[in-house]
Amino acid sequence: MSAQDRLVGAATLKRLRLARGWSLADTARAVIRAATDLGQPLDASVASVQRSVARWESGKAPTLPAERYQLLLAHLYARTADGRIVLGHGSDAAELLDALAHLGESERRLNELRTLLMRTATDSGAGMLALLGPSAEGSLSAALAHPGRLDESVLDALRTVVGDVNGSVGSLPFVRLQLLLSPVIESCRRLLAGPVPDALLPGLQTVAAQAYTLGGRLAFETRDDDASRALYTAATTAASAAGAPWRRSVVHMSHALVTLYSTPGLDEAQQLVDAAVRDARAGGSVTIRARAHALQAEIAARRGVQKSAQAALALAWYDMDSDRDGDPAGTSFSAAHLRGFEGVTSLYVGDAGAAHDYFAGSATALRAPREQVQRAIVATDQALARIRLHEPESAADLLHGCIDAASATGGRVASIRLRRARRELRPWRREDWFADLDDHLIESLGA
Repeated sequence: MSAQDRLVGAATLKRLRLARGWSLADTARAVIRAATDLGQPLDASVASVQRSVARWESGKAPTLPAERYQLLLAHLYARTADGRIVLGHGSDAAELLDALAHLGESERRLNELRTLLMRTATDSGAGMLALLGPSAEGSLSAALAHPGRLDESVLDALRTVVGDVNGSVGSLPFVRLQLLLSPVIESCRRLLAGPVPDALLPGLQTVAAQAYTLGGRLAFETRDDDASRALYTAATTAASAAGAPWRRSVVHMSHALVTLYSTPGLDEAQQLVDAAVRDARAGGSVTIRARAHALQAEIAARRGVQKSAQAALALAWYDMDSDRDGDPAGTSFSAAHLRGFEGVTSLYVGDAGAAHDYFAGSATALRAPREQVQRAIVATDQALARIRLHEPESAADLLHGCIDAASATGGRVASIRLRRARRELRPWRREDWFADLDDHLIESLGA
């Protein structure tokens, strides 16, 4: 960070403090009270904390608050004067995170703080309203009462909430994410049923398709397959109305993946993947086309059709290596994800050693919080490859970490894959390490 960036961060902290009518000493007392309320009392006097606040806001050489103080400030500024939690755009909490970024805090730490605040919001029952900006709540209420008053600010607010929830997959349990997303889904349904302005209808349909798709995935993860199917049907309708085939391809792919694990056989998943490929080829996003071909390769491999699987993988890599500048879905699928699909293909119709290496490379690259669920799935598949390479104890060692990840998020796919790996380890069920793995599975996942 430059000196100017740090000064911007310091000025933002000072502005936040003054907007609440706090002196330096008031802020110090508020920080100390917050620490006590959280069960982490500070062993520091008001005068000592006040000096720290002054250093953070210094107009000459501001300092970054230590992590403990960042946590306390986050809890303070997440609540409004009347005690409500507000985290959305324009809120004090959002301004605080921006100030910490200017003062030099890492994106990793900022993500941790965002996750903590979202967890706090679901603990308090604040739900979606916590993720709306200070002005967006009133605008949304007005639009729900009179859909003709829908404006871009409401769409932006709904889009931001969907993005925040989607970005928290892997950091928060799926049941918490459902609490945050459900009001968005209901808002989209009510708005689409009303006479919204024609110019805003495509944007509303796009947001609805994204919310319904994510909702379908969350319902599946929490084992509500009926709700999941209904949401995917609604997502397909909304995406079709939005007029962008690649968006409907995204819906089909998400639906295909959950169908793969909730419906016997491969036929229904195959139909959805074929539809996804057709829509992806219609244009709009090379990245989505790569992802659709990768999923096509997995289905072919699961059917044992090696030639078709390899051909689809080749198309996926061709798309991935194409010019994706300006791609509307450019960050949704990466080479690391594609290596995971290569691993699945090799696991079913190729060489277990090659599959293991593909999985290892993919798991190493999938480090972002949003990728932790996928990383657990890939690592579980890597363990399956080790079993087939006659390294069962090494596979069990890897599965312990996968169990922890699946337990933290409540991920259904990871749990299904884990149980499959356990079945393949049954020939070694008399070994002590197998008993340890079994105990870990039962304690963490109940099976």
